[in-house]
Amino acid sequence: MPKTVILGSARTPFGKMGGALSSLAATDLGGHAIAAALENAEVSPDEVQHVVFGQVLQAGQGQVPSRQAQIKGGIPKEVSSETVNKVCASGIRSAGMVDQAVRAGDLDVAVAGGMESMSNAPYMLEKARFGYRMGDAKMLDAMVHDGLTNPFSGKQMFAEATEVGDELEITRADMDRWALRSHELAIQATDEGRLPEEIVSVTISSRKGDTVVEIDEAPRRESSLESLAKLPGLTAKEGSHTAGNSPGVNDGAGAVVLASEEWAKANGKTVLGTIVAQAAVADDFPYLARTPANATRLALEKAGIELEDIDLFEINEAFASVAINSLRMLGADESKVNVNGGAIALGHPIGASGARILASLVRELGRRGGGLGVAAICSGGGQGDAVIVEVNGG
Repeated sequence: MPKTVILGSARTPFGKMGGALSSLAATDLGGHAIAAALENAEVSPDEVQHVVFGQVLQAGQGQVPSRQAQIKGGIPKEVSSETVNKVCASGIRSAGMVDQAVRAGDLDVAVAGGMESMSNAPYMLEKARFGYRMGDAKMLDAMVHDGLTNPFSGKQMFAEATEVGDELEITRADMDRWALRSHELAIQATDEGRLPEEIVSVTISSRKGDTVVEIDEAPRRESSLESLAKLPGLTAKEGSHTAGNSPGVNDGAGAVVLASEEWAKANGKTVLGTIVAQAAVADDFPYLARTPANATRLALEKAGIELEDIDLFEINEAFASVAINSLRMLGADESKVNVNGGAIALGHPIGASGARILASLVRELGRRGGGLGVAAICSGGGQGDAVIVEVNGG
C-alpha cells in the first residue's frame, strides 16, 4: 500500500477578530497559504492533482471556497477541489482525506489544509426570502450559529465546556495555569524564531500604504496568573471557563503538501514526514474534552504503537479543559505537549487549526532530529480526529 508523505507546509499569521487580517476573505488567506506551502515543498502548482481544504463559516463565501483558494494560490483551474466542513477538525480531516486517497492509489500529490475569516462571517435573516408580515425578526450571527453552537442542544461551546469541565473536576486554577503556559511558550517560540519558520507574511494594502503582518496577533506578553484570575467566567461570574483560558476568535489559513512516497522519490522531493495512521471518533455531543484522547488511542491501536513511543503531541486547545483532560486520559507527559504554545495563545481560526497543529508537529519533530508525533483535535458535535506522523532523523 502506498505511504503518504509530507513535503511542505505554510500558514499565515493568525489575526485577531477585527484585527490586521480582517480585510481579507478566507479564500485570500487560503490562497496565500497554498502558494507558500507549494513553494516550501518545491512542488509546482501544475504538479498538484487535487485540493482538499476546510472552511467552517461558508455562508456568503460563494461557491466551492476551496476552489477559490486554489485559484488564488496559483493552482490551475484544471485541478479538482473539494471543501470540507468538520468544524474545528476541518483542516486535519482534509489531510486525512488526501492520505486515504494516496493510500488507495487515487492520488500522487495534493494540497490539504483549512482557512477561516471569523471576522467576515455574515449576519443572517431567517425566512427573509418571502418577507415578514409583521413583528420583529431575529438576526443570526453566522459565526456563533454555524461555528460555535451545538445544534443538538442550542448551547454555545463555552457553556458546554464549562459544564463538562466541572463534571470532570477540572479547576479554574488548572485552566488558568495552562493558559499562561500556552502564552509563555508561544512568545518564547516566536522570539526564538520557531513559529516564524512556519508562517508566511501577509501584506495588507490600503490607502495609507502597505502593512506587513508577520507574526500571530494573539499571544500576550503581559499575561499572568493574577490577570487571568481576575477575568469573569463566560457563563457566570465565577465560572471556570473564561476569555483567558479559551482561544480567541481568529482569522488565518494553513496548507500542507502531501504526496505518495513513490512520487516523492521519483521526483526528487525532500520528505519532511510520513503519515503513519489516522483515526476519527465520536462521543456524546457536549463531550469534546474526551475526543482528542480517544482519537489518539484509536490511531495508536491502528498503528500498533504504544503511547510511550510518542515523542511530541499537538493537542488543539479548543479550551484549556480539553488539553488538560486529554493529558489525564492518556497519561501523557506535559513536557511533550504543545511545546510552542497552543490555540489559547496563537488563536483558533476554526477551519485552519487542524492544518496548523499537523504542520507544526512535523516541523518541531524535524527540529529535534525526528521521532513520532500525534496531532489531535476535537470538533463540534462531539467528534475528534488524530493523525500520527513519523519524521526520520537526518
